[in-house]
Order: sequence, then C-alpha cells, then structure tokens
Amino acid sequence: MSPQIAVLDGVTKSYGGAEVLHRTDLGFDRGVIGLLGPNGAGKSTMLRLLATAMPPTSGRIVVSDHVVTDGSPDRTAARRRLSYLPQEVGIPRRMTSFAFLDYIAVLKEWKDTGARHREVNRVLGLVGLEDRRTKRVSALSGGQRRRLALAQALMGDPDLVVLDEPTTGLDPEQRASLRGILSSYADRGAVLLATHQTEDVSALCDRVIILDDGRIRFDGSVASLIGLADGQVWIGSEVNAGALSSWRTGTGEIRSLGGVPAAGSRPAEPAVEDAYLLVRSANLIGQPR
Repeated sequence: MSPQIAVLDGVTKSYGGAEVLHRTDLGFDRGVIGLLGPNGAGKSTMLRLLATAMPPTSGRIVVSDHVVTDGSPDRTAARRRLSYLPQEVGIPRRMTSFAFLDYIAVLKEWKDTGARHREVNRVLGLVGLEDRRTKRVSALSGGQRRRLALAQALMGDPDLVVLDEPTTGLDPEQRASLRGILSSYADRGAVLLATHQTEDVSALCDRVIILDDGRIRFDGSVASLIGLADGQVWIGSEVNAGALSSWRTGTGEIRSLGGVPAAGSRPAEPAVEDAYLLVRSANLIGQPR
C-alpha cells in the first residue's frame, strides 16, 4: 500500500490560549476531499497548517513523505510538492496575467525558461484565461482574478492541492469547468477543497470531512453522509412540526428537514446540505463518525 500523501498526526492549533483546532488525526490519499463547516470552524486553520503557512501548536504533519514539523529542510522539500490557494489572494494589479504566473513559477524554482513558459501557458489554458495572458490584472474581472489565482495553484502537478473557497466569484459555467480540472487530479494527487458550496461536494468529492468548533464531526464518503438524512426529508403542503429547517420550493410545496411529518407529506431524496445540517444539529453531534 502506497504511503498517504499528507498526514495530520495529533495536530492542534491555539491562538492566545484558545484552541481553535482540537487534536486532529487525518490522512489524505489520492482523490478530491471536501471540507465543510461553518465560519469559524477552523477550516482555514487546517488548510494553512497543511500548506506549511504556519506551524501547529502540537502534533506532526507529513506531506509527500516530508515531516514538515521537523524543520526548514523538510518543510522546503514539502512545499515543492504542494500548492495552496488561500481565500484572499493579493495579486499585483500592474502585472499581466502571464507575468504574474511567470513570477510565481520562478519562485517555485522553474529555472528553464522554455519549460516555465510552457507551464504558464498550460495553466492559463486550464482556467480559460489564454486570451487574457497579456492583460493587466487591473483589467480583469473579479472572477478572472480568482481563476488566475487558481492557475498558480495548478502549476507543476503538485501531490497536494489545498484550496480555500476556490469557487468564490465564479459563475456556474466556470464552476463546472473547475470541477473538471480538479477531478482530473484525482488519480495522481490529493485535492483538499474547503467550501460552503454543498453542491460542489456532491458533484466532485470522493470524501467529505465536516469540521465544527475545531473538531471533526464527520469523515467518510459523500454517499454515507447523505445516508444520515435518509427518512428525514419531506415534501408537503405544511411545515413539519419541529423541523430543523423548511422552505417553500419553486413548486409551491414545503420542504422540511426533520421533525414530525405533516399530514399528506411524502419522503424526498436527501442532499448533502440536509445531512450537513443534521450533523451540525444536537441530534448527531458527538455520535461515532
């Protein structure tokens, strides 16, 4: 069995005495892994730890067989095999798209000019910006700047791709394109995708992790997550008594999650969002994952 691409072994993170990531033991194999959780759950902290952007308070982190918590040489070696797209990216606005990516490639130690430029053009094509290669960043739309930031994370076929809300600012067509790009990495690397878009998880991910209050609440397949909501979703003319959530659909009927089914209600197929809300509810938090 091949070693895992990345491992968090007993990892914690505290700020000023407050523990924002409690003891975490996770391993990541090839595939696309969705990371769900509310704001403040610790998702970005986990991603930054994996990306070696900051050290853990305790525990051990391994990326591509390099123990990044052992010191600078291993951390540098690991950084050569991973990429990171934070939620907020600052891109020099006077640079062209090509110049920005070329600059990032130099930082990533691409010394051969011809190979470097071929890689820059390749990732520009992946994100659909080949016709914007000579445009200054200041002339790009918000969605195009987000795609440019994504392009730098795709350089060099990294073993581990760490993405924090990559679909922010993308329209439906661009998001669909991104899914195709990321799914192509599933056979050769691990993609860890933090998102609030549950539809991206259901469409793309092999595995989903739910993080809440710095603790892992669920870790398993998308199918097993959705299975937690079996028999909990109802469609009818009235709201279920005690429903966790409910809303009127486009057909005029009421969709209820949980509670006592109203008279005349019929069961509906659950979605990732339904199961996520249930996991976060008091009914499921603390049960075995």
